Parts: sequence; C-alpha cells; structure tokens
Amino acid sequence: MLKPINFLLKGWMKFSRVANRDCGFTLMELLIGLVMAFLVLTPLFGLMVSVMNTDKREQAKTSSEQELQIAMDFITRDLQQAVYIYDYNGVTRNYSATAANSGIKDSLRTVTNGVPILVFWKRELVSNVISTDAGTKDDAFVYSLVAYYLIKDSSTTWSKAARIARWQIKDGVRSISNSTGTTCTGSYDTSLKFVDTANCPDGGFVPFNLDRSTGDITEKMNQWRSPDTTNYPNLTTSYTDTPQVLVDYIDQTVPPATPTTNSPSITISTASCPPDANQPGVTITPISSTTMTSFYVCVSNYINQGQVISTAQIVIRGNALARLQSNSIDYTDKKQQTYFPTVSAIVQARGFLYTQ
Repeated sequence: MLKPINFLLKGWMKFSRVANRDCGFTLMELLIGLVMAFLVLTPLFGLMVSVMNTDKREQAKTSSEQELQIAMDFITRDLQQAVYIYDYNGVTRNYSATAANSGIKDSLRTVTNGVPILVFWKRELVSNVISTDAGTKDDAFVYSLVAYYLIKDSSTTWSKAARIARWQIKDGVRSISNSTGTTCTGSYDTSLKFVDTANCPDGGFVPFNLDRSTGDITEKMNQWRSPDTTNYPNLTTSYTDTPQVLVDYIDQTVPPATPTTNSPSITISTASCPPDANQPGVTITPISSTTMTSFYVCVSNYINQGQVISTAQIVIRGNALARLQSNSIDYTDKKQQTYFPTVSAIVQARGFLYTQ
C-alpha cells in the first residue's frame, strides 16, 4: 500500500519543481535577455532617429524651395504689371537737380536694416469704383510705386536669416469731373477731386512727371522724389504704409573677404548680369546689398523711339539651414549647397511709358 503512495508523491514533487521553474526566469536568464534586447533595439533606435533627422532635413529643404518659388511667382506677377523698372543708378543714387546724376534712393521709405533692391512703377486695377449714369460701377487704373527690400536684423519675430519685404504706395482714383468728388486733405494736389475718401492717394504719394523739359525717360523717372515741394507744395502727408514681409529664411551670409577653395561662389563679384541683346555694349550692374548677394536684380531699360522697354532678372537664395538650427547658419562650404536653394526669373514689364 505504501509503494503506490510513495510513487505518486515522488511524481508530484518532480512535476511541482518543473512547474515552478516554468513560472519565472533566473537572474542570469534575465540578464542575458536584457543584453540581447539591448543589442537588437539599439541599432533600431539609431536607425529610427537617423530616419527622423533625415526627414526633418528634407522637409526643411522642401519648405525653403516651395516658399522661394511662391515668392518668386508673386514677384513675377507683380512685375509683369510694371510700366517702368528702376535700374542700378535709379535705386542707389539720391535725388539731384542734375538729371544725369539723379536717383530715388532718398525718396523711398527708410526701412531699418533694409536695402531697396527691386523698385518699379506699375499700373494697378481698382475694381468697381467709378459711378456711371446707368447706376453701375466701372473699373479704374492708378499708378503705384512698389519696392522690395532685403532686411537683416535681430528681430525675434522672424528667423535669424534675412527676409524680403514689399512696400507700396499708390495714387487715388480721380473723379471724372472736378466739379464732383472729394478733396483729399494733404494730398499732392488739393485742386484735384477723387471719387471718395477711401480712394485718396496714399500718404506721401507723388506721381512721376514725364513733362520735364530735359533728359530722356530714364533721367526723368530718376528725378521723381517725395516730398516734392517745388512741384507739389500742398503735400503735407508722409508715408504711412509699412513694408509687409513676403518671405523669410533668405540667406544672410556675408561672403568672406578671402574665399577658400571650399567657399561657395556668393561674393559680390559673382552676382553678375547677362548683357541685354538690345544693348550689347551696355554693362548692367546688379542691384544688391553691399554685403549680401542672396537677393539681387539686374535691370535693363532699352529706349526705342521714346518708348522704354524694361526687363529684370531676379535672383533669390534661401537658407534652409536656419530652419534646423539657430547657430552656424552661414553658407560657408560648397557641400552645404542643398541647404541654400536658388530661384531666378527674367521678367519683361508688359506696360510701357512713352515720351518725346
């Protein structure tokens, strides 16, 4: 009777030891498992981090390229409405009574740490503004002055790179008769009537004058100034319109005084302009900042029988590196080229001015 009981007890004790062993791991087994998991998961985590960083860099590059192209498309459409584009002399010189030496730089709005690069007059549509006898509203066209600035400052609102801003002032919509309409207080000519107060000239606006007795059309346009107390003594308003940022993350790199073999070609001397086929002997000087070449314009004004044909080449270089880090964002090595995309366009003004 005892033999079967002993047999069952021995079997149960063996089963109990096996069952207890299956319910957990020894310390050695846990250590081996942790080491194996570490060896497997560490490369996977490293790969995941690498993929995430690569994706972040590619997104920064893509965003810069897309924003640059959108900005360039906007400038191109804007410029196509131009009737006259100022060249290097017009943008970089101050007003002079001598037409051949004059420019409009000191008449443009002063922008802190900003440099005017692209400046032009355009003919702008104002919809549904002129009342008709039929009780409907007709459209009108007015002239406006547009300037694009390259700005680099320490503002915390924007990136540590540079940015491009647009500034514009425009004329008011004149009434079809001087016997009706509104007199705009402080405007350049208080004898003129405008359709209403909402369509008065912008503060500080003065129209260009092609009726000057001397100079060609370029020299006459270069003598525009505001305020102009000689021709428009009634003007008492000043600029109220402020520049609006068009695009941020523009390259702010100042080229080194002594480039190395690895330095990118971004010096002032490399911002060259192609010749104008209509004026093969004329050298076109790029309009740019004196320190940066990330936004520059080449302008050619070809005068044919009193009509000026304005053409501009625009070049913009972005800075995707500034999207990824706050320090060391300069373009110092050719290998960084993919972080500094460049877009360019050539635009001919569709409008034109004509003078004898």
